[in-house]
Amino acid sequence: MLRSVEQKRQGPVTGGDEDPRVTELRSAVSRLRRRLAAHPGEFADRTIAEEELAALAAIAADGIPEIPCLRRSLLLIAGAIGSVSALSAELTEVRRAVDLFGGPMRGQG
Repeated sequence: MLRSVEQKRQGPVTGGDEDPRVTELRSAVSRLRRRLAAHPGEFADRTIAEEELAALAAIAADGIPEIPCLRRSLLLIAGAIGSVSALSAELTEVRRAVDLFGGPMRGQG
């Protein structure tokens, strides 16, 4: 069944307890990790991207993550793989999943 972003924010269709934003984040991170693992090219910051994606997956597995932690991880991942165009779609999915938790607060990075 297809659901709109607004429906995802309101909660799961089933009686599950998991926040749909967390589900979306975990899925997006998983897709990017798989795509990065399959990417044949080497680049200088690949290890940083892999480590930060693992950290982001762990954050998402713990439940509702803190927005500053999400933003920091996203920034590090984007900096590490931002120039690899083959990964741009999956990176965009991760950014959108992070955005589901809300934007950064004024005065905070």
